Amino acid sequence: MFDVLGGFIVRRARWILVASVLALVAGAALGVTAFGKMQSGGQDDPGAESSLAATQLREKFGSGTDYLFLVRATGGSIDDEAAAAFGRDLTARLAADPRLADVVSYWDTGSPAMRAADGTAAVILAGNADPDTEDHSAASGIIADYRSAGPVAQVQVGGTDPTFEAITEQIGKDLGLAEGIAVPLILALLVLAFGNVVAALLTLLTGGIAILGTFAELSVLGSLTDVSIYAVNLTTALGLGLAVDYGLLMVARFRERRAAGATSDEAVVGAVATAGRTIVFSAATVVAALSSLVIFPQYFLRSFAYAGIGVVAISALAAVLTLPALLAVLGDRSDAWRIRGVRGIRGDAAPFWAAVARTATRRPLLTGVPVVLILLLAAAPLLGVRFGTPDDRVLPTTTEVRQVGDAMRTEFGGGEANALSVVIGAAVPAQPLADYAAQLSRVEHVTRVDSAAGTFVAGRPVATSPADLRFARPDAQRLEVHTGLDRNSTEARELVDRVRAVPEPAGATALVGGQVAELRDSLSAIGSRLPIAVGWIVATTFVLLFLFTGSVVQPVRALLSNALSLAATLGLMVFVFQDGHLSGLLGFTPAPLDVSMLLLLFCITFGLSMDYEVFVVSRIKEVHDRGADTETAVIEGVARTGRLVTTAAALISISFLAFVSSDVRFIQFFGLGAGLAILIDATLVRGVLVPVAMRLLGPAAWFAPRPLRVVHRRFGLAEA
Repeated sequence: MFDVLGGFIVRRARWILVASVLALVAGAALGVTAFGKMQSGGQDDPGAESSLAATQLREKFGSGTDYLFLVRATGGSIDDEAAAAFGRDLTARLAADPRLADVVSYWDTGSPAMRAADGTAAVILAGNADPDTEDHSAASGIIADYRSAGPVAQVQVGGTDPTFEAITEQIGKDLGLAEGIAVPLILALLVLAFGNVVAALLTLLTGGIAILGTFAELSVLGSLTDVSIYAVNLTTALGLGLAVDYGLLMVARFRERRAAGATSDEAVVGAVATAGRTIVFSAATVVAALSSLVIFPQYFLRSFAYAGIGVVAISALAAVLTLPALLAVLGDRSDAWRIRGVRGIRGDAAPFWAAVARTATRRPLLTGVPVVLILLLAAAPLLGVRFGTPDDRVLPTTTEVRQVGDAMRTEFGGGEANALSVVIGAAVPAQPLADYAAQLSRVEHVTRVDSAAGTFVAGRPVATSPADLRFARPDAQRLEVHTGLDRNSTEARELVDRVRAVPEPAGATALVGGQVAELRDSLSAIGSRLPIAVGWIVATTFVLLFLFTGSVVQPVRALLSNALSLAATLGLMVFVFQDGHLSGLLGFTPAPLDVSMLLLLFCITFGLSMDYEVFVVSRIKEVHDRGADTETAVIEGVARTGRLVTTAAALISISFLAFVSSDVRFIQFFGLGAGLAILIDATLVRGVLVPVAMRLLGPAAWFAPRPLRVVHRRFGLAEA
């Protein structure tokens, strides 16, 4: 099949290149429109109770926390005459701004919760005039219009919309910086890997094709469904790294065939027949892992599936069609602009990796056990993982929205962010409402309940409501349930369930929302679907590796080694980002991990690990199919792929590790996690554990029951 494709490419090389150029131009033109169609939300389950509560709160009460204006007296108290006049004037201006709605001010309500503990600052809350939009771009204009530092008071702007806008803006800057770091390093490493400039540029070109093609895909999808802006980072890192990996494999096979005496056309056909098959199977395993993200309800996760599947498919297409066509047209000119003294990868055996494989196969326990222990030690912090929701603390302390958030947590008690919002979409008489609020205030760990019926503590009213508009509408009621618990704690999530269990007023339905409830519902949504996703990944990977190798043992071995490698990576991420090691060096605030990012990292690194699995096993199987015993096949296969795999791993890890330069915490998490996972897998797992496992398994490594051998002969792809 692939040798036929190789022959077609040689015969139609120029037509393929013309079609590729046209597709590239069209992709670039369409891709530039993608950014305006993407959203910056999507971390919540839209069908969860907390999401329904948020929708009702927006519809009935507006979006009171979209914007938070922190007014700080330049000198003295915020209640001084001049500062109070400033606050009232600012409140009036905000209320008249058509971009804002539902403005609630300390100077209107006198609420103690809206005044700093030391009396030097107060807040004004406002919602987005269009509560249904997830476009936060208006925040920049609002911040510019109201940020001020005068003789009476200074104003800083924070809240949900400014935070999303700040993250989006920072990610845009970080993307340019990361690519500015990655592209020159990748090009330099490719030049060293090939020993010449032209082959390096050809390989890098496939990355550009993959990125632009996927931007075009995201533009189309953005017109049809919600797509997260954060998918751009995955597209860039994965497209650049994976396409270069595939290109490296294809060019290395081409050069190997030329070195063996094949003509240029024969070398292209041979490269497509062998490397092309490996690339397609590798891409299929990565797609299988990423496609599992579609199972989850959060469009944040689904967006990464869209972006990932697109970029992997286009990377493989560019490497299997466009790159061989270029090699067919250029011939030996693909070796032009050579670097003196640098031989480059040609697919021959590397002495170092031959020695590593020989040692691993001759002393499997002596080499394998220490590696397993190292990986288990790295995985140990995973036992203490805690989950949380990202907020303004993903940004540096120098950003304005972060400073406002820090002030709210330290000067205003911090409890407002932990409050549960209970919304009833109907009018409720005063006494039943008071009884319901009193019941809520009796729940363990509830410190107080604010409602239109007053403020309740331990079942008793302690104050009348200071701001009826915040809690009552003709057709709705809102209650705020406050707690002193850490919002990311297990106890806080259990509190959500206890609050939901309190009987509502007769004839009314209460929905419980807020950040704590959103985290609880998000974990529930992911947890309920995780077995399905893992089952899908395991099943598809097993089938693909069986079709690739003809063995039922190889898929099991690969899955077990991948699980160990992934556990080590995730454990290191807990050690760094949750426990705070390297926080000073990388400049982030330690916090519980975002479960969505952890899941995303799992799926991506699982797919990429299988990518290298296919690279190595394809060569081992090729040698084994020629009649070599398992030990000989392992040594030769690892020796011939060792340099290629480590070079490919270094290339793609550079693409990911460049994002550690980001000023956004979860982008750093993504970049460092993926980069480390690739390096661990390509060295410790593929270089040591694969030879060890194959040696211990012996001939059983290629076992398959007779009926499945028939299936493989019928449907598997044999080496050309």
